[in-house]
Amino acid sequence: MSEQDIRTAFAEDPFGLLRVKWREVPAGAHRYDTVKLLAMTPVGLVDFWEDRRRDATTGDAYSVRGWYHDLYKKVFRGMSVLDLGSGLGLDGITYAQAGARVTFADIVVENLEILQRLCTEFGIADARFIHLEELSSTASLPGPFDVIYAQGSLINMPANLVREEVQMLLGHLPVGGRWIELAYPRERWQREGALPFDRWGHKTDGIGTPWVEWCDLDKRLQMLSPARFEPLLAFNFHNDDFNWFDLVRRA
Repeated sequence: MSEQDIRTAFAEDPFGLLRVKWREVPAGAHRYDTVKLLAMTPVGLVDFWEDRRRDATTGDAYSVRGWYHDLYKKVFRGMSVLDLGSGLGLDGITYAQAGARVTFADIVVENLEILQRLCTEFGIADARFIHLEELSSTASLPGPFDVIYAQGSLINMPANLVREEVQMLLGHLPVGGRWIELAYPRERWQREGALPFDRWGHKTDGIGTPWVEWCDLDKRLQMLSPARFEPLLAFNFHNDDFNWFDLVRRA
């Protein structure tokens, strides 16, 4: 598909285009088809998930994911957290096990079925599971939330559609709430050839990724405006592969 064809497909059905790719959930260095994972026994699924979390957060991987698990397990305790684009739940389930009240929201229903099974096996009784069928579904999420948490899930559409989604999400985040996000920085995009966004996704997240855009603090604050946010954390990490925003809403 040409870039224009992809833009047209996004305009017609943003989540439909993404859904084809993101039933393949990332977990550390690998990705897994959740339809196939649904065939696992409960014990096998739990063992698989715990192995994937360990691989994604320990050893060399600590500098990618483990550090923020250690930080936010404490921060989120007792808070209502929206895990947007929750995938395999390596983050959301970790925070729920540490005492957060997590709402898992995903565009792929099979991903949510996996999360429901895992939460049952882990004894997480107060989790909620929301299937985002279309972009407008974002407006009807069961907030308000203390935290909106987007681990790489808001860089996969053209910027005009991301802004539309961000503005709907803000209806669920009161003043004092936290906006926490992982993205890919401009420095990585430049280092990897400043490719068109419909091609850069193949490099960052594999064949079949329809779109990935870089993000920085100014870009995100602009999309969040006219709401006002104060950065608590905003930095690149892991050799400029990723960046992190922890923003608190002030108005």
